[in-house]
Amino acid sequence: MKIKSNFLFPLAISASLWACQTAKIKNDTALSLPESFRTDQVVHVDSSIGNIPWRDFFQDPILQELIDTAIRQNVDMQLALKNIESARLLFKQSKAARLPSLQLQMQANSTNPSNNSLNGLSLGEFLGQNHIEDYTLGFGLSWEADIWGKLKSQKAATLASYLQTEEARKAIQTELVSQIAKGYYQLLMLYQLHDIAQQNLLLSDSTLQAVQHQYEVGDMNLLALEQVAAQRLSAASLIPDFERQILLQENALRLLSGEFPKEINTSATLTNINLPTTLDVGIPAALLSKRPDIKRAELSVTASQAYQHVAKAQMYPSLAITAQAGVNAFKASNWFNIPASLFGAVAGSITQPIFQREELKTQYELARVEYERSVIEFRQSVVSAVGEVSDALIAIQKLKVREEIVQDKTDRLKVAVQHADLLFETGTASYLEVITAQSNALQSELELVQIRKAELVAVVDLYRSLGGGWSN
Repeated sequence: MKIKSNFLFPLAISASLWACQTAKIKNDTALSLPESFRTDQVVHVDSSIGNIPWRDFFQDPILQELIDTAIRQNVDMQLALKNIESARLLFKQSKAARLPSLQLQMQANSTNPSNNSLNGLSLGEFLGQNHIEDYTLGFGLSWEADIWGKLKSQKAATLASYLQTEEARKAIQTELVSQIAKGYYQLLMLYQLHDIAQQNLLLSDSTLQAVQHQYEVGDMNLLALEQVAAQRLSAASLIPDFERQILLQENALRLLSGEFPKEINTSATLTNINLPTTLDVGIPAALLSKRPDIKRAELSVTASQAYQHVAKAQMYPSLAITAQAGVNAFKASNWFNIPASLFGAVAGSITQPIFQREELKTQYELARVEYERSVIEFRQSVVSAVGEVSDALIAIQKLKVREEIVQDKTDRLKVAVQHADLLFETGTASYLEVITAQSNALQSELELVQIRKAELVAVVDLYRSLGGGWSN
C-alpha cells in the first residue's frame, strides 16, 4: 500500500518544529596563546625544528636503525596500529548506519490444528483439509529517518574517534623516537664515562708505582702507600659499575626496539653528535596543528560534542519506515503464480520516549559534562605543551653556560694534576695533593660528560615538545 501524502505532510511539519528546538552546541576551544615561548632567542614564525623528519634530525646511522626497528616492532606501536584498524572498521560501519537495511526473507509453515478446535473446524469446512501450508519469499526494508541528526552525529563521533587513534599512533611514535634517542645518548655517555675511568686508572697506576718506588727506598711510609693503593682501587671500582650500566642500557634499548637483548656496536661519541645548530621553535599557535596529543585532545572535544547531540536527539521522536514485498501462497505450486501471489506492505511509526525521559535527560547532562571536561583537558594540553617547549629552551640555554664553566674547570684541573705530579717528583708536593688533584679532575670530567648528555637530552625534549618525530 502507499503512504498517503496527508500522512507525510504533518510529519514533516512536526519534524521542523522539533528541529527548531535543537540548538547548536558551541565548540568552546578558543585559546589566547602567547606570541612566543619563554626564550631570549629570535623567533622565526614559519620555522620550527618540529617540522624536520626524524631521519634528518638524527643523522647517526646506528640511532636511525634503532628508531626504525622500534617503529616497526615496538609493542605499543603495534597495538596502536591495531587500534587504528578497529576504529577504521567502526567508522566504516557508522557510515552505513544511515542507509536502509535490506533483508531477504524465506519462510515455509505447515500448521495442523486440532479437528475439535475452531481453527480445525474452519479448515475442514472451508478448505476441506485438516492442515494449512504457507510459503513466503520476499524482501524486508527498514529505515530510520535521521530527523534530528542523531545518526549524523554518531558518524561524526566515530570519525573523531578514528582520527584520535591515528593521532595516538603519532604521539606514541613521537615519544618512542624521543626515548630511543635519549637512551642512545645515555649509552654514549656511559661509554665515555667508562673510557674516563680507564684513563684515570692508568693515571692512578703510575702514581702508585711512583709511591711504591719511594716506599722501597725509604722516602715514603706505609700509610702513604696504602692510601694511594686505596685510591687506585677506588678508580678501578668505577669500571665494572660502568660496564654493568652499559650492558643494562643496551638491553633496554633493544627491548624498546622490540628485539632481544644484544650488543650495540657504535663508534659515535657525545662530542661528534650532529644535531641542528639552529633550534627554531616557531610560535605557540603552531603546536595546535603539529603536536599529536593536542590534536587528539581537540578531536576528543569534537567527539564529545557529537555524543552530546546524540544524547539530546534520543529525547525526541524517532521515525521508522518499514516495507515488505515478495510472493506468498498457501500451496508451493502457486508460489510463483505472478501477479496473484505478489504482496506488499509499507508502514511508518513515530516513537516518542515518555517514561524514559528522565533517564535520557540524565544521559544528555552527563554528555554535556563530558564535553566540558574534554574542553578543559584540551586547554590544559595546550598549556602543558607551551610549558614543555619553554622548559626545554631554558634547559638548553643554561646547560650551555654550565658546560662552558665546567669545561674551563676541567681544563684547569687537568693542568693541576700535571703540576702535582711534577711537584711530587721533586718532593715539593705530598702524595695527598696528588690524590686530591686526580680525584677533582676525575669528578670534573665525569660531570662534564653528564652535562653534555643532558644538553642533548634537552634538545631531544625540545624536538618532541614541538611535535617532531612522527613524520617520516
